[in-house]
Amino acid sequence: MTTETTSVPTVAGPRKEARRRPGGSHTARVGRPGFGWAVPATVFFAVFAIAPLVMVAVLSFMSWNGLGSPRFVGMDNWNRVLDDPVMIQSIWLTLLVTVLGVVVQTPLSILLGVWAAGQQRNRAVLSAIYFIPLLLSATAVSVVWRALLDPNFGIPAQATWLFGDGNLFGRQTTAIGVLAFVSTWQYTPFHTLIYQGAARAIPEVLYQAAEIDGAGRYRQFFHITLPQLRNSVITSMIIMIVGGLTTFETVLILTQGGPGTDTTISAYYMYQKAFKSFDFGAGAAIALVLVVAATVISLIVVRVSGYDKMRSDMEGVS
Repeated sequence: MTTETTSVPTVAGPRKEARRRPGGSHTARVGRPGFGWAVPATVFFAVFAIAPLVMVAVLSFMSWNGLGSPRFVGMDNWNRVLDDPVMIQSIWLTLLVTVLGVVVQTPLSILLGVWAAGQQRNRAVLSAIYFIPLLLSATAVSVVWRALLDPNFGIPAQATWLFGDGNLFGRQTTAIGVLAFVSTWQYTPFHTLIYQGAARAIPEVLYQAAEIDGAGRYRQFFHITLPQLRNSVITSMIIMIVGGLTTFETVLILTQGGPGTDTTISAYYMYQKAFKSFDFGAGAAIALVLVVAATVISLIVVRVSGYDKMRSDMEGVS
């Protein structure tokens, strides 16, 4: 008995091979750039950041006055720096100035950035005027405010009813207040620019849905805008912290660490040790303390905020 096999006609349609992405190997090559693209930036960073940092670390174990050859002294510089009461005071003052900057600039920058991201009348003109301090150097800003706040010829001398004797640089409290005010005046526009860009990237559909649900402007701000700005807040805070720990020009021109050592922050104390006392070993040790402090505090902020665990490209979405 013979069995015949009947062939079933093939249904017309795309073949399995045809479903494969055309040029798959080519697509794989066009993805993320290779390491070669990062070589110029890596070399630049190594030469101008890593190498000087290593040299400073080595110099912190040397005794050198700027002339001749450095002499190895082991932990002597570190012992002198860590036992110096002025150094301990400078650390607390640096932390105080940094905290003041973060506490004052963060809410102010958020409010101004969200406002600047809107469509108000004359918003562009007012934003351009407000961003002018961002274009000036810290030295120029400090010189201008030093003249404006001069106790003999400046604004305080003409408004004794508000400033008392007018000598804002003669007391620690008011001197630190001046440092915080000048830094806020200059750097708030920069952080405002960060929040302005972030606020414009928030999807408009979120606000439309909130309006349908009856949420007012304040509820939209606290329940939509602020959560969506989470990434930008962390980034801005880290920049503020690093900037506060390395503040130098403002103190040099406005107070010169005075009265006495009441505004001698760590960066200015490093300058005094290295370039006034010609104790470059101790100055290098102080510089290394600042680098370690800035790195540790930034890592703590990133870890506590959960910024390192965020995977979404959208602001505030983990």
